[in-house]
Amino acid sequence: MAKVFFSTGLRQYTGGVAEIEVSATDVRRLIAALDQRFPGIGERLSHGTSVAIDGDIIADAFLEPVGDDSEVHFVQTLAGG
Repeated sequence: MAKVFFSTGLRQYTGGVAEIEVSATDVRRLIAALDQRFPGIGERLSHGTSVAIDGDIIADAFLEPVGDDSEVHFVQTLAGG
């Protein structure tokens, strides 16, 4: 199962959970599984977050594959200029 990490700002949606293991084949399915576990987080993760899979930050990661041994980090996107 992939290991998923949440930044401090996203933990309000997970009840303080910092990491979790999830079985999914791509980021879209991963977000769906997380939304089932933490209702409402799916919308937040789909908009306004960056995704890093195994150390690579991916801009449009929705269909990006996730391996069983992948590490996935969700980080809130910073706004401003």
